[in-house]
Amino acid sequence: GVRAVATQASANTTYGPGALELLARGLTPAEALAILTRADSGQGQRQAGVVAADGSSATFTGPGCNAWAGGRNGPGYAVQGNILTGEPVVAAMEKVFLESAGKPLAERLFAALAAGDAAGGDSRGKQSAVLLVSRAGGGYGGKGDRAIDIRVDDHAEPIIELGRLVNLALVNDLWNRGWAAFRDGKRGEDLKWQEMTLAKAEATRAGILPEVLYDTAVIRLANGDKAGARAALDRALALNPKLAQQAAVDGDLA
Repeated sequence: GVRAVATQASANTTYGPGALELLARGLTPAEALAILTRADSGQGQRQAGVVAADGSSATFTGPGCNAWAGGRNGPGYAVQGNILTGEPVVAAMEKVFLESAGKPLAERLFAALAAGDAAGGDSRGKQSAVLLVSRAGGGYGGKGDRAIDIRVDDHAEPIIELGRLVNLALVNDLWNRGWAAFRDGKRGEDLKWQEMTLAKAEATRAGILPEVLYDTAVIRLANGDKAGARAALDRALALNPKLAQQAAVDGDLA
């Protein structure tokens, strides 16, 4: 049931809810964009990309958008840009996105952004970057859909900074899955996600590693692994002695 719309250039943000409504009625992305642009007197300055739940997609660039402007689309994706250094920017983004199939969506989106930046990016320079991944039940505690929602509003190297945040966001996403399963009493599943969280946190050297270790201890204990829980707790306390206060409150770990 997932659909996505991106509006750009001199954006008409009503394209977002408008396209989603048309898609929900059964129209294709191309049909939805045709209807929206036909009714828009400023369509010449608009850009939009639409991807439907079945993977069909469409991209639109009005003839009045600032050069270079254009886009590409295919099964499950749409990429477009304006005021770019040239078409190689979107071509590089498309190529890297397709070649990264099978990896987490956040990693694929970031890789595409980085590839576009390396290929020339925005002809004016760079300042900001944003990445959003939605998944049913992917929000904090399993509530809402925003699994990863990060942004860099002002930075000399926004893509590099976004990459740092992507690694942290991937840790948090796995962690959220583990803790939501733990809260819901899903033993085994909670341990699977939490062990993945720990591995990712260690691999990316995430600054939240002590807290990840602490929750790993909690979940290992709940799954009957007392020795593993003790080992994780000892590591957590060595990295952040202040967590001892929380362990005392939790009782079982203390």
